[in-house]
Amino acid sequence: MSRPNLNQIIKEEHSHIDSVLHNSGRLRNFIDNKTGYFIYKRTLDIVISFALTVLVLSWLIPIISLAIFISSGAPIFFRQKRIGLVGKSFYCYKFRTMVINEDSDKIQARENDARITAIGKFLRKTNLDELPQILNVLNGSMSLVGPRPHMYSDCNHFASVIPGYKFRNLVKPGITGMAQIKGYHGPTSDFESIFRRYQWDAFYIRNLSIWTDLRIIRQTVIQSLKSLLRLCVS
Repeated sequence: MSRPNLNQIIKEEHSHIDSVLHNSGRLRNFIDNKTGYFIYKRTLDIVISFALTVLVLSWLIPIISLAIFISSGAPIFFRQKRIGLVGKSFYCYKFRTMVINEDSDKIQARENDARITAIGKFLRKTNLDELPQILNVLNGSMSLVGPRPHMYSDCNHFASVIPGYKFRNLVKPGITGMAQIKGYHGPTSDFESIFRRYQWDAFYIRNLSIWTDLRIIRQTVIQSLKSLLRLCVS
């Protein structure tokens, strides 16, 4: 679908978001009306993250760390500044999936990117590279569910082509989100891929509920297990 075919959708999406962002009363009401939800959400984040750390990460992180070290040496982890809640920056943690390079903070990974290591390809396809972000959830800079956090360069670019794009910063970024379970992973190669992800992120924010979060978590687990199974049998 070409950009002109999206114009009407963009106008409708922007009209709602613009009315929220540029009306302080509506913005305050939007946040205040969700106080109970945010309390439940934070509790869910802590409980699930702690359980994952004890039951899964305690043995899986050492295995993945050893595989990365054997494949491409140190460092094991990759730390990058991303944009979080209300535009504040934070350090996002991942398993390192690329060779050390100067463009990692500027250029997105592409399909068949030469910078990606052999073990990195596996980690990316199964989303296991995101597991260290459980630390971000525990320290409160991220949530299990929410719009994915962007690099500064990407956020500025996306905001320049999508009106009201920073509406998605009204909630904490997540390890997974509505856009991801709808199939929007990897690099944003064109205008439509940027807009469609934003559209699902905006839909999620307008319809915040703990049940939606639980469904997204469930679907993410199912999709990750299917990806892991496909790689193991291929």
